[in-house]
Amino acid sequence: MFEQINSKVVKVDIGAVGGVVARAGAMLFYTGDVSFAPHEIPGGAGMGGGGGLVRMAGRMMAGEHQRTMLAQGTGQVHYGFAGLEVQVVPLQPGAMLQVEASRLLAYTAGLQTSVVSVASSGGGGGGGIMGALRGAASGALTGQGMFTTQLSGHGSAVLLAHGGYLELPIGGPNPVVIDPQAFIASYGNVHTELKAAVSWRDAVGRGSGEAMQLQCAGQGVVYVQASEEKL
Repeated sequence: MFEQINSKVVKVDIGAVGGVVARAGAMLFYTGDVSFAPHEIPGGAGMGGGGGLVRMAGRMMAGEHQRTMLAQGTGQVHYGFAGLEVQVVPLQPGAMLQVEASRLLAYTAGLQTSVVSVASSGGGGGGGIMGALRGAASGALTGQGMFTTQLSGHGSAVLLAHGGYLELPIGGPNPVVIDPQAFIASYGNVHTELKAAVSWRDAVGRGSGEAMQLQCAGQGVVYVQASEEKL
């Protein structure tokens, strides 16, 4: 799996893990016989009949779409991005990692992946096209994108953060409330829901992530960065 070299760089044996999908521009250097090709994450779960249109519009609004590259072959590849902090998260079968697209550096290619809308994964937006568009509007206000990358299976992923990480356990009687701009990912059986902290009119006027709150409940871990900076 991934080996953390320092707080900002990881390396991986491509042949041992059967390939790695990483954010375009994240490869620092490699040794061995490694090839790289563009890669597309499947998407559209829960988006209804207008999934393709809504998915494209939402990505344009939220800036969520990240180009990815598939590395295959034999050799070792080192990854990092923009001097940001990195964190390796091992995944176990039965658990799920949901991560903001802009905060995912790389993952082993054997993981099952999809791109889901906030509206279809507990974001409070409802279903169908209108629900997805409401999710996009919330994402534009909070800094949290409309789309979340969902990974499951056996493997590992690498997260990005600005200013370092906090791992918050989820599982008590009360939900943990997070600034959406600080949210990186959730792991386990964690349910997230966006809640308005002030009126919609005030939220639009202020344009601040503090106008919305992200409530996290269930069982698992939430990763939070020590910054509100959008990656």
